[in-house]
Amino acid sequence: MSIKVLLNGAGRVGKAVLKQLLEHKKFEITIINDINPYIENLVYSINYDSTYGKLADKFKIIENNFIKNSTSKIKITNVDSLNKIDLKDIDIIIDSSGKKEDINLLKQLPVNAVFLTHPNKDADINVILGANEKELNPTSHKIISTSSCNATALLPALKLVDEKREILCGDIVTIHPLLNHQRVLDGSFVGSPTREVDCNFEFGRSSTQNIIPNKTTTITACSYVLEKFNKELISSNSLRVPTDTVGAINVTLFTKQTSTKEEITKLFLDFEKNQKFPIVLNNFEPLVSSDFKKERFTTIIDHRYLEVKNNMIKLLLWYDNEWGYASKVVEILKYYEKIKKGK
Repeated sequence: MSIKVLLNGAGRVGKAVLKQLLEHKKFEITIINDINPYIENLVYSINYDSTYGKLADKFKIIENNFIKNSTSKIKITNVDSLNKIDLKDIDIIIDSSGKKEDINLLKQLPVNAVFLTHPNKDADINVILGANEKELNPTSHKIISTSSCNATALLPALKLVDEKREILCGDIVTIHPLLNHQRVLDGSFVGSPTREVDCNFEFGRSSTQNIIPNKTTTITACSYVLEKFNKELISSNSLRVPTDTVGAINVTLFTKQTSTKEEITKLFLDFEKNQKFPIVLNNFEPLVSSDFKKERFTTIIDHRYLEVKNNMIKLLLWYDNEWGYASKVVEILKYYEKIKKGK
């Protein structure tokens, strides 16, 4: 019997989660709730995507508020809060809306678990594969954050280096693709309630013509997962660039122990060989960002730019911030169900 899923929010990440879950017969998305009131536009945006291409098995509208393809029939709702939806047949909610819903409200919903596709310090647990998945407990954790795309890419690398060399301090710069709350051409300042941005003059500038500096919550998100990796240990900032997907993180770490480049290379090669989830991928080829589009691995170490000098380690990480991150949401969902059954 399939696990019934409600997908709340069909934005960039939500649609990527939807398309990947369609490949898993164990999970059945039976409801999509989205603030877009036009079902025609919603199904169109699922079928056609400028970044990842068109859907082979397209959906069509039936019975006014349902969409259907050859394998799935999904009800479409359009409400502003999850407690307004009939959840009697729903097992799990994936909330990819970005809305900071009241945690107490979420805990009262009659479902087994709610997965949030954003960091949330009030969640029962924030989970990143390769960092703390062993702490996930289906009995005591109902509200489960799957953190952020940046933290999902960064933290497994930080943890691995820290376990072997002990990080004393560091700095990161995320190079992040543009997002929907930015402007195409110069306009007024941009606020984004789902991203806790009240006023940002730089985001009012053209996202297609500029590299835009910004702050990043990446390290804060890491600290929700593993407390050590916080703003006191690692400083950070971000650059938004005019690409559609695939981000990079430039990482500089100072460690207690000295290392050689060969030792750090072996560290990541050994991890890739023995890992249980598709997390670390080691790259030695002359690739560019678009070559990692739709890549499931989310901590891609580019060894061309690995530098080690005594107790300083410099890394360049790649990750697909939409499809790749969504693949980790799906992996965490599968892992949750596996340990719930005691396997």
